[in-house]
Amino acid sequence: MAIRNIGIIMNGVTGRMGTNQHLIRSILAIRSQGGVSLPNGDVIMPDPILVGRQEHKLKALAEAHGVARWSTDLETCLADPYNEIYFDSQTTVRRAESIKQAIAAGKHIYCEKPTAVDLEGSLELARIARSAGVKNGVVQDKLFLPGLLKLKRLIDSGFFGRILSVRMEFGYWVFEGDWQPGQRPSWNYRKEDGGGIIVDMFAHWRYVLDNLFGEVKSVSCLAATHIPQRLDEQGVPYACTADDAAYATFELEGGIIVQANSSWAVRVDRDDLLTLTVDGTEGSAVAGLRDCKTQHRVNTPKPVWNPDIPNPFKFRDQWVQVPDNQTFDNAFKVQWEMFLKHVVVDAPFPWDLLEGAKGTQLADLGLQSWQERRWIDVPKLSL
Repeated sequence: MAIRNIGIIMNGVTGRMGTNQHLIRSILAIRSQGGVSLPNGDVIMPDPILVGRQEHKLKALAEAHGVARWSTDLETCLADPYNEIYFDSQTTVRRAESIKQAIAAGKHIYCEKPTAVDLEGSLELARIARSAGVKNGVVQDKLFLPGLLKLKRLIDSGFFGRILSVRMEFGYWVFEGDWQPGQRPSWNYRKEDGGGIIVDMFAHWRYVLDNLFGEVKSVSCLAATHIPQRLDEQGVPYACTADDAAYATFELEGGIIVQANSSWAVRVDRDDLLTLTVDGTEGSAVAGLRDCKTQHRVNTPKPVWNPDIPNPFKFRDQWVQVPDNQTFDNAFKVQWEMFLKHVVVDAPFPWDLLEGAKGTQLADLGLQSWQERRWIDVPKLSL
């Protein structure tokens, strides 16, 4: 058995997602399990170097988790041939410029989304990565959530018959910061800093819909800034210039209609923070982050509208849970392992920077639809 060490520059990893999902639950978890095993018995061992702008944060994070390498000098890290992969989880407004530097240095690219602040910027990254011949991938984590994997299992089995519609509900109440601290960073609510729920979440909805149900063909979106003022991390009030809720309808290939509500100003009365309800001619399903329940055509009740009597049905009791039937690993870790295999042994990895650009495209068109108050077609992208 041979161990293939691979240096990974992890830029922006001191942020919430970068620390928890990408460093601790992915790269360090992969190291703890002994690396990523290859079919020939060899092992890929990721070796991270933490990169950022604030030395005290990097040092504290590295010491807390036993990471030997950290640096505030991105250029020096990029110049080191040992570091083969560049990963970016910075704020959106910083991402594209750093990725360009990494491509110019010949690094393979793996990054969070949105990949850039607009479609033009995302397509530029995809073009220069292809021209440079570097491998590239974009985080599409929700595809590997247990609930969505179970939903994909149902789709592939033909359970739904012809899929008619999808209803997506996402969100929770993000505290304003006055009497309870907010759960999300303040930049999320400033348009000038790359914030907004359309920019944040439509990149997710694009790959979820494209990969599970069919390509998005058109979009109609209405958004709002329901909470006009919040308090930042220092307790200072600031004006919210970005949307904190979006109410969208998507038309997919095959005539499937999707209604998607996304909000950081809604209180949760559903099974999970994200739920997808899928209705088809032969059956329906409701999927959350981990669970998925179904109701087949033969088990569908026959209610009759009658508001003059108490409801005789216990609708929630008439659904059946889809069993796990497998062990589900962390969604971010699963995709990291796939990308590492892609880099080292050229295993398939279809979620490249062009796929990432599709998410930016849908966000741009959602914002345009909101501004112009009309349906917008979604053109096919190519390089």
